[in-house]
Amino acid sequence: MRRLVSTSAIVMALFTASGLAQQAGPYKVLKTARVGGEGGFDYIYADVAGRRLYIPRGGQRGAPATDTTPAVPATPGRITVFDLDTLAPVSDIPDTGGNGVAVDPKSGHGFSSSSPVSMFDTKTLKVIKKIDVAGPRPGGGPVARPDGILFDAFNDRVYVFSHPTKDAIAIDSKDGTVVGTIDLGGVPEQAVVDGKGHMWAVMQDAQGSVTAVDVKTMKATAHYPFGDVGGCNGLALDDKNHVLFAACAISGNPPAQPPQPTMVILSATDGKILAKLPLAGGSDGAVFNPSTMEAFSTHGNGTLTVVKEKSPTSFEVEQNLQTMNGARTVTFDRKTNHILTMSIERGPGTPPPPGGGRGTPGTPVPGSFTILVIGK
Repeated sequence: MRRLVSTSAIVMALFTASGLAQQAGPYKVLKTARVGGEGGFDYIYADVAGRRLYIPRGGQRGAPATDTTPAVPATPGRITVFDLDTLAPVSDIPDTGGNGVAVDPKSGHGFSSSSPVSMFDTKTLKVIKKIDVAGPRPGGGPVARPDGILFDAFNDRVYVFSHPTKDAIAIDSKDGTVVGTIDLGGVPEQAVVDGKGHMWAVMQDAQGSVTAVDVKTMKATAHYPFGDVGGCNGLALDDKNHVLFAACAISGNPPAQPPQPTMVILSATDGKILAKLPLAGGSDGAVFNPSTMEAFSTHGNGTLTVVKEKSPTSFEVEQNLQTMNGARTVTFDRKTNHILTMSIERGPGTPPPPGGGRGTPGTPVPGSFTILVIGK
């Protein structure tokens, strides 16, 4: 997924420049838990049935002390596990890591989108096996690099999405065997399923799109292009009304400067675009709450946009909420209707160079990793 970094001042400047001032609304940050722990992070995953929260953390190399900085101990990659209700730490699953986690509640097996994929027992939090998904692919070409991950109860399979190979690797969640790959025709990011044999994956390419998949045949059935909107990372589904919410980072042809983040709302049936709405930042995740008919998009600049589905053809931005700088991925707890995201604090960075480009992110503040709970 995209790595987005900014400062609070930039957040407010983006709000002002785009006219997307923080709006009063029903949602607020209900709780923050400064749980600490070092290493990189990407996806956050709520196991609603098991009441656990899984966050893979990347390893980091140790560094000796200098005249101005203390020594940094080496940190191994692992999956950190928390109580979903209290956010209290439960345990770590060592020798895992990766980008994301998916859980099959029926078999009690969890999987990490790492290379190799780690399959673990959700009760004991012990690794069961390692699953090689890297390749090589038939005919040569790049090897797979796991990124996104998704469980589908329709056929008890886990799908691991790979950027360089532009496909999804299907794994049987009961025994961890690889059953095949699905060519998605683009760089896949987040995906959703309806539990009835259909999957949709959003593409991160400069020209954004959604690929529709029949999971029974493991074949793409349609590609829905977005025209001048691209850099899409988040995807959410209103299953009842067959509506997709694709959260994208750039728009305009050529892309506007500064980028104009946009939510593309489209029919899951035929790809017809129903609306395009402004987002408060570049998204790296989206979820949908069928109880409130709202889609949520989280952004690396420390904002969250709430989109209200007033009807299957009418949508509006309900709220832009400031969360925490870097809180860019999201998960949904349908039992409590809470949104969860996460981030770290950083020291001062350097601004973007004249003429465009990215600045240098600030140094992470040790022990500052924080989980946020958002709700009404």
